[in-house]
Amino acid sequence: MKYISTRGGIDPISFNQAVMMGLASDGGLLLPETIPSFSSSEIEELAELPYTQLAMAIFSRFIGDDIPPTDLLRLIEASYATFSNKAVVPLEKVGDLYIQELFHGPTYAFKDVALQFLGNLFEYLLVREKRSLNIIGATSGDTGSAAIHGVRGKENINIFILYPHGKVSPIQEKQMTSVLDDNVFNLAVEGNFDDGQRVVKELFADLDFKHDYQLGAVNSINWARIMAQIVYYFSAYSQLPVVARKNFTVVVPTGNFGNIFAGWMAKEMGLPIKRLVLATNANDILYRFINTGTYSLGEVKPTLSPSMDIQLASNFERYLYYLNDRNPQQLKGMLAQFADSGKLVISSNLFAKMTNNFASVRVDDQTILTTIKDVWQKTGYILDPHTATGVKAAYEYRLQNQTNTAMICLATAHPAKFPDAVEQAIGTPPTAPPAITALANLPCRFDMIAADTAAVKAYVIEKLAT
Repeated sequence: MKYISTRGGIDPISFNQAVMMGLASDGGLLLPETIPSFSSSEIEELAELPYTQLAMAIFSRFIGDDIPPTDLLRLIEASYATFSNKAVVPLEKVGDLYIQELFHGPTYAFKDVALQFLGNLFEYLLVREKRSLNIIGATSGDTGSAAIHGVRGKENINIFILYPHGKVSPIQEKQMTSVLDDNVFNLAVEGNFDDGQRVVKELFADLDFKHDYQLGAVNSINWARIMAQIVYYFSAYSQLPVVARKNFTVVVPTGNFGNIFAGWMAKEMGLPIKRLVLATNANDILYRFINTGTYSLGEVKPTLSPSMDIQLASNFERYLYYLNDRNPQQLKGMLAQFADSGKLVISSNLFAKMTNNFASVRVDDQTILTTIKDVWQKTGYILDPHTATGVKAAYEYRLQNQTNTAMICLATAHPAKFPDAVEQAIGTPPTAPPAITALANLPCRFDMIAADTAAVKAYVIEKLAT
């Protein structure tokens, strides 16, 4: 399998090169030249596999001969051995919905599913190629801690994580800043997530700096992140009752479009997902796009679901590439329009094509709290605020479309990561796992920094010189 850029400016590269490149050198995002597909009978065979074997079957289609099968299986098994549930991503029946719990990894968030693997993959490739890597990423909360826990203490890797100061939950911040390994650097940015993401993209766009300091990406701009997330959609299918498998909908709380894009890829690969429902909070740029066909910037608003407090969705470009029939010139025209005006409008034909695959529901903070309380009172199950966004979206979608098809909601974080919101909803904080409780007494380390590319570049240079 070879990889290309959404903007068409690079020659095809291997999977290993794509992982190490992160963001394409022409500023685009990397994608496989072709989307592998599975027949209905093959999907039924996959449904019988345990998670590690399922990941092996899917990863192999994207990796080809780049990594020997025995090495790949070893990396996969090591990555998911860190999860506390044998199913890795178990599917639970909660009322009349299915909740897929993606939070059984080391940091209790769905990002662990991809970043435990990516950390091991980075280390494997760096040792094999006798080189080093300096990871730079921006986080709205969960990516940072999952990435840090994926690479802490690993050979030949340093990691620099930018997070918006005061705009992530205290537990999310503690999970990052309490990691004191010498190869970990936390930068509290004076701004919001979009400011941090902009700085990271500008650093990667400086090709001399990227090359000289061997930059790598762990944000979902790295294709391996998307690849790893595709697997849990197939796992959800395998855990559904057989009668529900032929016609089901998946609801995805998302701000950066990476999680739901992985679901769209799974659908394109043959998984019989009827529709993907994108759940947003008040930061509703994607909701507005899916419902109107207009992608336009707004102000980032702080909410009870901070990991979704994003306006610029960094993975959105990948989907626009496919929406434009894989035409990089048309895509670049759209991106130029957006850069000039802060607005992007698609044609009625593209809008119809998009809405065949996607729907979207917006949920405000008060409704999130009400949803957490209602589900808890009726079932005893406690939702985190991001998952509650998805659950409410599922109910709204079912009501609007008068459908009784099976609904799977992705649970993106353990409720104990957001105890204040949960306590506000049900009157008591959720029971925290020991690893989260222990955070309170751990020492922390971080540096404040301006949301300025030159300042971050100088910081990186200084730290790598010492």
